[in-house]
Amino acid sequence: MLQIRHLIEPTDFSVKELEDLFELADLIIDDPKKYLHQCDGKIMVTLFYEPSTRTRFSFEAAMMRLGGSVLGFSDPNSSSTAKGENIPDTIRIVSGYADIAVMRHPVEGAPKAASLFSRIPVINAGDGGHQHPTQTLTDLYTIRSKFGRLHDLKVGICGDLKYGRTTHSLVKAMARYPGNEFVFISPEELRMPAYICDDLDRSGAAKYTECRTIEEGIGDVDILYMTRIQRERFSDLDEYDRIKDSCILNMDKMKLAKEDMIVLHPLPRVNEIHYEVDNDKRACYFEQAENGMYVRMSLIMLLLDETGDFYNGRVLSVNDSVMSFLELDRCRNPKCITQIEPSLRQRFITYGDGIKVCDYCGAVLQKG
Repeated sequence: MLQIRHLIEPTDFSVKELEDLFELADLIIDDPKKYLHQCDGKIMVTLFYEPSTRTRFSFEAAMMRLGGSVLGFSDPNSSSTAKGENIPDTIRIVSGYADIAVMRHPVEGAPKAASLFSRIPVINAGDGGHQHPTQTLTDLYTIRSKFGRLHDLKVGICGDLKYGRTTHSLVKAMARYPGNEFVFISPEELRMPAYICDDLDRSGAAKYTECRTIEEGIGDVDILYMTRIQRERFSDLDEYDRIKDSCILNMDKMKLAKEDMIVLHPLPRVNEIHYEVDNDKRACYFEQAENGMYVRMSLIMLLLDETGDFYNGRVLSVNDSVMSFLELDRCRNPKCITQIEPSLRQRFITYGDGIKVCDYCGAVLQKG
């Protein structure tokens, strides 16, 4: 029996597989009626443990446009989670009801934990401040559609880089393509996490610089990826109030940018992009949001193998250069799913230089 494929982070698919996914999305956009019955009789379950509008609606619309059905919850208090049911039990149960599962969870590594107990494909729709791979697939597809390539681009990423899971996923994904560079634009308190920068330093996959204002970073980037300062990620609301207005894009700042630069945003926005920017031809975030539905249609088809050749008789490893193993050490990240559900067996990944990271949340193991 072939191994079930999941999408927990962007690197779970090879660059070639991503291109296959994007080419299928192109075909769907060109002739959507052709795919109206592609998933007839299939059921998708949505397990949303925190609020979502775009992501949940996009997944549900994608499945319905393929002819499939959707069941699930958008409030964990309306599920058996309120009674204390854990993730392994939840996914074991829904695996018997549905053909594919989509999970959003506030705790880092929860979708990864679900995938270990699932008999159906699991898609990570966002886990805390960790990863948001389907948003990244949407971002990549939009960039590809605008520039005709995903290499040799300079990407400015602005706003909440500390907690912004979309930014973490985008960096990991774009670093796989040659010649890309990053400009990380954020207040000091919301800098890109050290483990992301360490990955770039260790691999040498992409150069990056850091700055504190949009004016410093916007001048020569091809893409400006804006994000909101996420109030829900702050335990100290005074800190949030102090820095919430630190990265705001308006038309005066747009005048400093290149004529062929594009502005992306995973949405929702609060005040970080002035509404006047919406009318600029370089503002692509609403097109980006619509692209997300077609990308998710393509993803659902591939994971359900509705094209007939995605698995192609192969059992694919996520990354041949790393090795997973179990040990007695525990992840020290307080936001990791292993801290919330201690019955989960700890899993680490070892890199060639001996660095170990948690397989659930990506935190580097710190031995005491």
